[in-house]
Amino acid sequence: MAYVHRRKVMFKDCDPARIVFYPRYFEMLNDTVECFFDEVLGCPFEALHQGHAVPTARIDTVFNAPSRLGDWLDITLVCTRLGRSSLDLAFAARCGAELRLTASSTLVHVGPDGRSVPWSGALRKALEFQVKGKE
Repeated sequence: MAYVHRRKVMFKDCDPARIVFYPRYFEMLNDTVECFFDEVLGCPFEALHQGHAVPTARIDTVFNAPSRLGDWLDITLVCTRLGRSSLDLAFAARCGAELRLTASSTLVHVGPDGRSVPWSGALRKALEFQVKGKE
């Protein structure tokens, strides 16, 4: 099941050439994850991060085409694999029909001590539903 986060490329996202400065894409991907947890999983980061966190352990990215100031990006997130304490995600950012970026990442669910802890309860069930829904 795909989640789509729509956002406009802002001035703050761009370098002097008015194209997205590549580290800003990572912020956009994180914003997409944060909105997904809130809107789809019912677990906003302000609740999750009171004792737990979901840092990114790995990210692979391909920059297919530049995005420019004022472009509207549709960033699609799909859960591809759920582990004991990890979650693999796939992303695609498009402006209209043009693919701008693809990425895959792994999040790890950690406890207060920074060590991995299993997904549990309603959050695990919601993640299972997302992974099974894509099969």
